[in-house]
Order: sequence, then structure tokens, then C-alpha cells
Amino acid sequence: MSKKLPIEVVHEVRDACLCLATQRAARTLARRFDRAFAPLGLTNGQFSLMMSLNAPQAPTLGRLAQALAMDRTTLTAALKSLERRGLVETRLDEKDRRARRLFLTNAGGELLAAALPIWRREHAALDAGFSHSEGQKLRKALRTLGAETQTEGKDVKA
Repeated sequence: MSKKLPIEVVHEVRDACLCLATQRAARTLARRFDRAFAPLGLTNGQFSLMMSLNAPQAPTLGRLAQALAMDRTTLTAALKSLERRGLVETRLDEKDRRARRLFLTNAGGELLAAALPIWRREHAALDAGFSHSEGQKLRKALRTLGAETQTEGKDVKA
């Protein structure tokens, strides 16, 4: 028979756990943006991935995975459906044939441009629930947490 922790401990974790709070918020936001992007046949993750490809220089798979805090296998799987739809293209790097670079196609750029007003509308609605300083503090805290996760597993030289 397993030993159960007191309910006070359950409440302590529920009320103090940053990981749990962040996961709940992320799932809620993901559902909201998934519903908003649904008419375009996009998910929030696909929007973010495609936005990351809308850069002057096409990123490598590894760099994009790092920027999105994803492992390469998960990113590769996420790219497959976008490639099948002709929204994203993967090409070998011209200088390093071992690396692959990711490109947003013209169709991908057009879909991303169509999705941007939806993203802006949803963010405006979200921001309306916060004061300006609250929104800025939340974004700063999330960027700080995200930056911390990007340094995990790397050797830090003193």
C-alpha cells in the first residue's frame, strides 16, 4: 500500500510550483491560439515555428531546435506536416553538407502573413486583462525562465 502525502502538501505544490503553473498556462494559451488559427489550418506551434523561419538567414535544424527549446526529433516531426503542405522547405547547407537549413516557402510566407492579424487580435485581448507593467513583468519573467532552460546541459566555463 502506498503512503499518501497530507493534503496540505498537495496544496503547497499546487500553489507554489512554477512548473505546474507554467504548464497549465501554456496549455490554456495553446488551446486559445489553436482555436484562433484553426480556420487557417495552423496550430500555435506551427505558427511559432514558421515565424522563427521568417528571418534573413535560414536557420539550421539544430539552431532552430535550440531557439524553440525543442529537441531535434520533436522539431523534425513538427516540420514534416509543414513540408507536406509546401509551407516549409529543408535544404542541405551549401557550406556544410552535414547541416540542413530550413526555409519558409512563398506559400508559407503568405499563410504566416494571414495568421499575423489573428495573433495580434488574440494578444490584444490577452493584454487587455493585464496592466501594461503586469504584461511586461510576465514577459520578462518568462524570457528569464526560457533563457535558463537554454543553458541547461551546457558546460559553463569559469
